[in-house]
Amino acid sequence: MARSAHAYVRGNTAKFYEWLDASPVAARVPQGPSIWICGDCHLGNLGPIANGDGRVEIQIRDLDQAVIGNPAHDLIRLGLSLATAARGSDLPGVATAHMIEKMVDGYAAAMQDPTGGDVGPEPDVVRSVRRKALSRRWQHLAKERLEAIEPKIPLGRKFWTLAEDERACLRAVFADPTVAKLILALDGKDAGREIRMIDAAYWMKGCSSLGLHRYAVLLGLKNARGRSSYALVDLKEAVAPIAPSAAGAAMPADNAERVVAAARALSPHLGTRMIPVRMQDRSLFIRELAPQDLKLEVDQFSEGQAAKAAHYLAFVVGKAHARQMDHAMREEWRSVLEHDRRGSIDAPNWLWASVVALAGSHEAGYLEHCRRYALAA
Repeated sequence: MARSAHAYVRGNTAKFYEWLDASPVAARVPQGPSIWICGDCHLGNLGPIANGDGRVEIQIRDLDQAVIGNPAHDLIRLGLSLATAARGSDLPGVATAHMIEKMVDGYAAAMQDPTGGDVGPEPDVVRSVRRKALSRRWQHLAKERLEAIEPKIPLGRKFWTLAEDERACLRAVFADPTVAKLILALDGKDAGREIRMIDAAYWMKGCSSLGLHRYAVLLGLKNARGRSSYALVDLKEAVAPIAPSAAGAAMPADNAERVVAAARALSPHLGTRMIPVRMQDRSLFIRELAPQDLKLEVDQFSEGQAAKAAHYLAFVVGKAHARQMDHAMREEWRSVLEHDRRGSIDAPNWLWASVVALAGSHEAGYLEHCRRYALAA
């Protein structure tokens, strides 16, 4: 997280909600309809996702923090992420104001018509990652994740050896007929096929892996003629969310079931490729990794591209929210957003004030984090 202020924002969900709750603007944030929200809606958690048919759509790609909660929290989190990316691109403050304005336009367009609304021009950062996703095949995923096309997981900095009991438990997971059926059905060619675990390793993958069980598993899918294809799956321990849920929200008590339910509501391309499981008295979810699944990497924004990206990505988030609402609910929530669009910029005052307050808190927190990191190093 010391690499950049944007990396610090992405990796610090707990502080986001802690600082938002403590800020003077917290009382002004409206309570939207109680729906599934991402809970950690920053830029890196959006990107191209393939469904079982190989079709690719930009959707939310990480639902670990998903809860039935207030959609305003996703808007604030996305706005903060965009504002931090703009600062990292050395854009002036007025560019951030335009981004927040365009973000609200994009989100409102999704509320008005989630299926055929004006998503706006596709920004360069989205166009480039979409093209890359559409051209990717299994060998690209294997080379990127496994450092070789041969079916073996290389141990090293990211992949660590398993204890024998872990390996045995993983074999039992994939021997379960329900799990095997899901994996075999992913490519639509499950008839007469068998599944076997070829290799597995603990996967050290970013902040969300620390202290949790997470595994990369390489599976062989053999057909009746003895020919094999391969699948790489991610098993990740699900834990209680940090994001606040709505009062009385009816969510699955099991955290993996919660994540899968949220994925099916917010990101259908992803949700259809996930299943909750139990292993060693822990709740985990399985996600098949498709070659087309990529995240948005924003190193630099131009001023023009920043506004386009804000409109486009807010439409993606708005579409995920809107598909859970009926027409009357969407209109009521959109009217709340439109009602407060007055003042210094054409965006709700609570949204702009929240982004400004949190940007200051995160900047101070980031500098303190870097000081502590430098002393430790």
